[in-house]
Amino acid sequence: MINWQDFEKIEIRVGTIIEAKDFINAKKPAYQLTIDFGKLGTKKSSAQITHYYTKQNLIGKQIVAIVNFPPKQIANFFSECLVLGVYDENNHVILLQPDKLTTNGQPIG
Repeated sequence: MINWQDFEKIEIRVGTIIEAKDFINAKKPAYQLTIDFGKLGTKKSSAQITHYYTKQNLIGKQIVAIVNFPPKQIANFFSECLVLGVYDENNHVILLQPDKLTTNGQPIG
């Protein structure tokens, strides 16, 4: 169990995907994403979301991500945030998204 103070340390924000590229050096199929978090700037992330999403339909999509993890090296790429999703029954990721357009960088609450 964590306490409320532990949860408050996690910065979960809304951002818009502005670039998506194939991550050819990843062990499992993935994209390299660039995400606009408004006043927080842009951050990059590796995401294994190729089953349900194409690079083209990711552009402009708002997503939810944790933005205060330290960068994590994945192959030759540094992931700067963790894009959140839910696993379906086949272990494919479905992105978490706000159901209404909001300002990039807004916190989840």
